[in-house]
Amino acid sequence: MSILVTPQTRILIQGITGSFGARHTQLSLAYGSQIVAGVTPGKGGQLFDNKVPIFDTVAEAMKATGATASAIFVPPAFAADAILEGVDAGLDLVVCITEGIPVNDMVKVKRAMDGKQTRLIGPNCPGIVTPGAGKDSQGGCRIGISPGYIHKKGHIGVVSRSGTLTYEAVWQLTCRGVGQSTCVGIGGDPVNGTSHLDVIKLFEADPDTHGIIMIGEIGGSAEEEAAAWIASHGTKPVAGFIAGATAPPGRRMGHAGAIVSGGKGTAAAKIAAFKEAGIAVAATPSEMADTLLKMM
Repeated sequence: MSILVTPQTRILIQGITGSFGARHTQLSLAYGSQIVAGVTPGKGGQLFDNKVPIFDTVAEAMKATGATASAIFVPPAFAADAILEGVDAGLDLVVCITEGIPVNDMVKVKRAMDGKQTRLIGPNCPGIVTPGAGKDSQGGCRIGISPGYIHKKGHIGVVSRSGTLTYEAVWQLTCRGVGQSTCVGIGGDPVNGTSHLDVIKLFEADPDTHGIIMIGEIGGSAEEEAAAWIASHGTKPVAGFIAGATAPPGRRMGHAGAIVSGGKGTAAAKIAAFKEAGIAVAATPSEMADTLLKMM
């Protein structure tokens, strides 16, 4: 099993004709993902790569192809509307890769999504991968920008705010011959769609996920909330890492959400919460996989 997506998930790409969206659509197709449609207003009726039909709207694409998930590769000024178009059309999953979306736009998106069936991953995230069983895990489902070849089918779930650290944890596991059930990059923006806790609950309920790596960073309280839930409800081994331990208070470090203010969101507080919950904490990024494997 896996969470959120499987090799059978039918995917549409919003912004498929842009250079970035086109490149990653080609990589996802090569990985074996079921890319069934693209959406670019004004370009409906064309074909991408001579095989993927392009539509003017998400609703048209869904009706024609049965797509249930989308990846968004549109500029920041239009990304919030692209998310809401997917929500209004009734997609099960929207993965927004775009970074630089104004926080005010995302606040409005979150409010509009209340009570809707669509789950949002991102924005400003690398996306989600459920590895397949083929060579270099081809035949799985890749939505976003994560390098497919680093993944291996297996039983470890990975959830992270940082794209680069997601790749690092996955590659460490793969190099040790340990595969992953699903890898989810949730993004580092202060207002996003899916939290650590949301993903941890899904991994906990997935019988094919036997252990979890959870990667966080300074800023906010999402990691502490996930740790508190794990302390009360978790039954699987969890290893964690918190980035930004050397960041000075008040300084933005990379992600828009990685800012410490008012004494909250510090690396020390998050690490303490992890340890109190029984989560093994890696001292450096290079130790993430080994920290989990020692627990298991």
